[in-house]
Amino acid sequence: MAYAIARLKKLKRGNISGSASHTARERETPNADPTQKNIRFIGSLDPDERLEDLVLAKIAENEQRRKIRTDGVYCVELLLSASPSYFRPDCPTSAGYYEPQKLDDWVEATHQWLADEYGDRIVRAELHLDEATPHIHAYFVPIDDEGQLRCNHFFDGRQKIHAFQDSYYDTMRLIGLERGIKGSKAQHQDIKDFYRIVEEGRDLEVDQLSVEHLKAKASDRERANQRKQEMEATAKALALENERLRQRIEQLQQDNQQLRLLTEWSTDLALDDVAWELGLWRKGNEWVGRNHIINIDGSKFSDLGNGSALVGNGALDLVKQVNKCDQTTAIAWLGERFGEAGAQRAAIAHAQKVAANIIQTQSAPQFTPPVEDKTNWPAVERYLTQQRGIPSDCVQMLHNQGLVYADSKANAVFVMRDLDGNTKGAFLQGTVNTFSGYEMGTHRRSCSFYFSLGGKATDKSSQAVLCSSPIDAISLFVLEYHVQGIPDNRTLYMAADDTSSLPVERLRHVPHVQVAFIQPNMARTVKKLLPQSKLLKCETVDWNTQLVNFSRQLQQRRLQQNNQELEL
Repeated sequence: MAYAIARLKKLKRGNISGSASHTARERETPNADPTQKNIRFIGSLDPDERLEDLVLAKIAENEQRRKIRTDGVYCVELLLSASPSYFRPDCPTSAGYYEPQKLDDWVEATHQWLADEYGDRIVRAELHLDEATPHIHAYFVPIDDEGQLRCNHFFDGRQKIHAFQDSYYDTMRLIGLERGIKGSKAQHQDIKDFYRIVEEGRDLEVDQLSVEHLKAKASDRERANQRKQEMEATAKALALENERLRQRIEQLQQDNQQLRLLTEWSTDLALDDVAWELGLWRKGNEWVGRNHIINIDGSKFSDLGNGSALVGNGALDLVKQVNKCDQTTAIAWLGERFGEAGAQRAAIAHAQKVAANIIQTQSAPQFTPPVEDKTNWPAVERYLTQQRGIPSDCVQMLHNQGLVYADSKANAVFVMRDLDGNTKGAFLQGTVNTFSGYEMGTHRRSCSFYFSLGGKATDKSSQAVLCSSPIDAISLFVLEYHVQGIPDNRTLYMAADDTSSLPVERLRHVPHVQVAFIQPNMARTVKKLLPQSKLLKCETVDWNTQLVNFSRQLQQRRLQQNNQELEL
């Protein structure tokens, strides 16, 4: 069974900064993987915004009518998680791994619980993916309905603490999580023990974390029991893997059989057999009769009768030549002599030869980009900056690189290229209507909209960010830029609305890939194709909406600062 986990730690004012520096990874964390990126889903993404300032601002909003005690609790750190066996049921001992759908369901349910239970009194919440098992740190300012800072109102005594856990469990049971044994005296507070003990069905106590509790260790009996569970889980995972391999072998055998049948099906009829059915007889190396002298060489033949040298290719051509008939009559004759399957084989082989000849001799039409209309560029630029919230300097940078421009209908044209830089398509985004789509002739399988930033222009990309649309790719870059600036290493931002458009083989050689698709199914598919990739979860309907919201918050904060400066 998998259990819901809810813990809390009361923070005095002097403890807030230390807790924030740990959860925001501003100081070294030995058991954390620095390559994994944690996600802040409540609160500003501004790295300069201090948790202590957020807490004090929330307290100030509620017109405190009494002085806060020097040892008063200013905020409460909530630690929320679930058993490792929930996130990775097939391999609970694989630290750091989780099933994306399980993670999404748990984060969504926890986010909703925080909103319903505490509302805007949660000033910050972060999802941590860089440790053994996913967990969330949320900071709650304990202000009661009368606007007073009273932590005891919420968490005074065992009964209220159990009520806190019961509330979280009532939500978590909807996604299949159980509650621990109510009333247990367990006091295992060390994070490493925290994930181990919960598998044994204990209800972890939620009183304040203490140094003494961090020294508690599991008994030999507990360790033996845990080892047994790990071995059973490993054996189960191996059994599942063996079954998958067996199914894969069966599928390959079926594919091989189908390929063999397809090869036989696409093979033309033997011309010697067709010549015999046509009433010709062999004379040396030739088939003669009815004023025909047919010389057969594999699938090709030549007719030296009637003083001419006609050349043909395949059974269908031979029937048309000897019987002096059209293609429809020739197929009907083959069906009567060789059956429906034989006639189809001859027709398919003929079609393949015709197609091969066309491909070898005819040039395919090349993609023609939409004609640029510079008079419409100001309108397109306004659309991207004002309606889509993309900074003007970013839009101008892409325009100067020839990656976005305006066409005659005032559409934003996003140029699509292969990774060698060859233009092979374009995605059009309507700015005066709701139209969006691909320009006719776009090679969707071999090109995409992308741009590269950071490092040197000659460097190979060591990072890639994959999004669903050009505007989403640009928006996510802007969001990341506000947090960390231009990336130090060469980073590729790419848009693709289907896995068929992704250069998977090239991306497999990119060390760090972030999958930021809005569609969960597509994100999971790409994760399977690119095992080294990491999933990014958007907080809104798409990355552009998140950028627009962030820009509004930033603008409001700057306006408030300006007003404060004017008042001073």
